Amino acid sequence: MDRRKFLGTAGVALGAALAGCQSYTNSNTDPDTDGTSHTVSMEPMGEVGFDGVPDTWIANNGSYADMGLALGVEEPKALWLKGRWHTNYYDEIPDVSADKSDTISLYQDGVSKERFYSLEQEHGIDVQVFDPNFLVNRFGWKQADVDEIVNGVAPVIGNSIFSQTYPWHEDYRYYTLYEAFEKVAQVFQEQERYEAFASLHDDFQSNLDFVPTTDSERPRIAILWPASESSFYPYLVGGGTSHKQWRDLNVRDALAEANVQDFLSSRGTIDYETLLEVDPDALMIRGRESMTASEFQESVVAPMKEDNTASQLTAVQNGDVYRGGPLYQGPISNLVVTQRAAEQLYDVEEMLYDPQRVSDIVTGNA
Repeated sequence: MDRRKFLGTAGVALGAALAGCQSYTNSNTDPDTDGTSHTVSMEPMGEVGFDGVPDTWIANNGSYADMGLALGVEEPKALWLKGRWHTNYYDEIPDVSADKSDTISLYQDGVSKERFYSLEQEHGIDVQVFDPNFLVNRFGWKQADVDEIVNGVAPVIGNSIFSQTYPWHEDYRYYTLYEAFEKVAQVFQEQERYEAFASLHDDFQSNLDFVPTTDSERPRIAILWPASESSFYPYLVGGGTSHKQWRDLNVRDALAEANVQDFLSSRGTIDYETLLEVDPDALMIRGRESMTASEFQESVVAPMKEDNTASQLTAVQNGDVYRGGPLYQGPISNLVVTQRAAEQLYDVEEMLYDPQRVSDIVTGNA
């Protein structure tokens, strides 16, 4: 493998911040080098230097893939699990789509270094957008393993923005969706598109003035991931981009109010009997984003209506059982799922954002 040449590289400390400055070159597939040398600073990697604009890339989840689409760059060559990049959201945006047919899943009974090298050999990877501490803490990598793919494949930059429950975020900064989006825009030198999206997002937020502030008016929801036909992993509304729409819509977390522990900390499940004690206004079922609304009704809601206990739930009786949104949100998908949730919880009928404006930014016609 060709090795990148760096101005300076620091190792990734386990669960801790990493500082350093990497300079990026690739003799196989050089990025644009017409005066576009730049550096981007993002925790935990610190300062990462690029000799030009990256072209071919990989990312760890759909949040960053969505950002890439929003910025007008090509689809990533690989994601941890490509099935969790829900490209069906783009059906809501005119003239915008994503083709992930050639995107591979890095996770296949673990995440191996060989898969990174294979991608580099086949495509010439220019940048890897992920949090190295995710590899270390979730997949058992060593610091030397991360250093090896930084030097042997491509620079690494990124942050685990979708969740704030991981302990390593106590050691370095967490980024909001748009803070991370701005960093990715700097990597790909697409700051104008980022600014256009940030302006659109500001307008979108101003249209959420209907959201109630008093507890009696705020809907009580429960976010669940099916573990079996009658048990669920509970997800509490918290920090991280995967809960952005719920924070923006100011929902009440029925599970948290009932002192149910979050799955990410307890790894436990709850059953219909526990849900009946909590009795949320709405059930938000995760892990079913690839389904259409009708498929969801048939495969998820219908069995609940037939279950003796589940059928007693207020949400089931009132028809307030919905797809619960993705784990990984980017700037485009966040608009789509927040619009959907506003319609479900608040009976919103008007569009809270302009899909054509989104299209114009993505396609470069803004």
